[in-house]
Amino acid sequence: MKITSIDTILLRTPYECGGPKPNFGGRVWDRAETLLVKVQTDAGVTGWGEAFGYNVAPTTKTAIDTVLAPLYVGSDARNIEGLMREMQMRLNYQGRNGSVIYGMSGIDIALWDIAGKIAQQPLHRMFGGSGRSHITAYSSLMRYTDPTIVAKNTVASIERGFQYVKLHEIDEPQVRAAREAGGPHFGLMVDTNCPWSLGEALAMARRMSPYNLYWLEEPCWPPENFEALAAVRAKSGVTVAAGENAGSVMDFKHMFQAGAVDVAQPSVTKIGGITEMRKVIALAEAFNVRVVPHSPYFGPGLLATLQLLSAAPQMPLVEWLYFDLEQTLYGDAIAPRNGQIAVPQGPGLGLDPDAKVIERYRVG
Repeated sequence: MKITSIDTILLRTPYECGGPKPNFGGRVWDRAETLLVKVQTDAGVTGWGEAFGYNVAPTTKTAIDTVLAPLYVGSDARNIEGLMREMQMRLNYQGRNGSVIYGMSGIDIALWDIAGKIAQQPLHRMFGGSGRSHITAYSSLMRYTDPTIVAKNTVASIERGFQYVKLHEIDEPQVRAAREAGGPHFGLMVDTNCPWSLGEALAMARRMSPYNLYWLEEPCWPPENFEALAAVRAKSGVTVAAGENAGSVMDFKHMFQAGAVDVAQPSVTKIGGITEMRKVIALAEAFNVRVVPHSPYFGPGLLATLQLLSAAPQMPLVEWLYFDLEQTLYGDAIAPRNGQIAVPQGPGLGLDPDAKVIERYRVG
C-alpha cells in the first residue's frame, strides 16, 4: 500500500479563553491554529495527523510541503517505524528539533491512523492497552497576569468539573489567587515556560511552595539545562515537570539520567509522532518517571494523545487547553465532561475531522 499524496491544511479558529488573548512569540494568538496533515494511499485509505504549529505553523507547513512530502510519497504506508528511522537519519543535518521533526510527527500520526483503519481497531486496542474509555483532564489556562482573572477562571474550571488546573503564570500573587479562590483540594500546577536561571527558579519555587503545587513546569532557562532542573527538584522539594521542548527519545534519556523531572511531558506533534512517543513512554516507565503529555491541541494531536494514554501503563492525565472554540473538528465527541474526556472508539485515531469545519476555517 503506497502513499500517494500528503497535504497540509492550516486552520485558524476564533475562540474565547476567559480573558485577554495571549501574546506568545511576539504575536497575539487571536485565533486557535491547527496544522492538519492528510495522507492518502493507493488503497483508498486516508489518515489524518497534526504537526506542531502555533507561531511556527507556516514553517512546519513549508517543511512538509517542500521537503518531507516528496520523500514519503511512493513509500509503503505500513512501514511506519522504518520510515521514521529512515527520515530521521536522512534529514538529521536539518536539525533534531524544530519544523522538520514536527512535520515528521504529523505524518507519523496520520500513518498510524491508516494502520488502525486497516486493522479496524482504535489504536489503543492495537497497542494492547487497558482500553480505558475516559481520561481525566486538567484545565490548562492562559497567562492572564491579573490575579482576579486567574481566580475567576480557576473557579470556572472547577465548576466545569476539572479537579486539576494549570496556570501559565510567573509570579506568586497569581498562584496565591488561584489557590485561595479554588480552595485546598484541587491539583494546582504552574507552567512558567522556562523564564529563570537556577537561582531564580529556586527562589520562586520556595515562594510558591506554600500553595501546595501539584507540579512546577519548566522553571529554568534554557529548557535543555537538565542539571538545573534536577537541582530545583532536589533543593526545593517541589515536583518538577518538563519535556514539551524535547525533540528526541535521547533528550528524554538524558533528562531521566540527570534526575531532572518527576513528570515527563512529551508532545506527540513535536517528538516524532506516535512512533517516538511510545518509546518515550516505555523509557519513562523504566526510569519510574510519570508521563503526562503536553497536548494543547484540538485535532489529531489530541486524539493521538488520548489513544496513547488509554494504552499507557500508568494512570493518565491529559491536558485540555482552556479555549472555547467557535466550532470544533469533532463536534462534542471529545469535549470534557465532569473533568473527563472520552477516548474515541472508532478505528485508528477514532474520529475523522469534519470536512465542513475544515473548509470554514482553513487558511487560503
